[in-house]
Amino acid sequence: MLEPLPRLALAYAPGPARATWLAFLALDARLGRVVRDAREPMIGQIRLAWWRDRLAEPANDWPKGEPLLQLLRQWGGDHGGLLPVVDGWEVLLGKPPLSGERFLEAASGRAAGAAAVATRLGAGAHLDEVARLGRNWALADFAARVSDPREATTLAELVGAQDWRPANLPRALRPLVVLHGLAGGNRSGTGQFLTALRLGFLGR
Repeated sequence: MLEPLPRLALAYAPGPARATWLAFLALDARLGRVVRDAREPMIGQIRLAWWRDRLAEPANDWPKGEPLLQLLRQWGGDHGGLLPVVDGWEVLLGKPPLSGERFLEAASGRAAGAAAVATRLGAGAHLDEVARLGRNWALADFAARVSDPREATTLAELVGAQDWRPANLPRALRPLVVLHGLAGGNRSGTGQFLTALRLGFLGR
């Protein structure tokens, strides 16, 4: 369900926060696959619309049999805060090269999902920093995936222009700290593991 980096970050979530983070990261991953696998923008939009509809309605109205919806039930009705994540991913449906503005809009949508996690976990006082870290992480994630050289150049400039200072966040938000630190530094091999270990345990 999760790729190695989000799975690694999730490992540092304290027990009570883990289900909330897992649901968000799994939803983000699913939406990303919808966009990447869409051969036509309209097909992607239809599939994203299904998720938008689910997040906009009460969990009691959800269909049975979808494991991700089962995870989202644990949000206790607060899942509507994840709607911007759908909108953010939808921005990327289009022919390349996408503009920097569109990548920033998409990153802000994913960052809003991280902010919804923070709010649910009682860390709403840190939303500005959560938005910054979430946006940086999303931009670096886009940069690691694009194949169009023009988009790669755009994203490299955007990533380089961001404020990558660490943030002092509550332990409940440790997965975001890890994702941000890995996105802005060593993303492979032993260095990645040591960075995650330091951020996961110390938060900086």
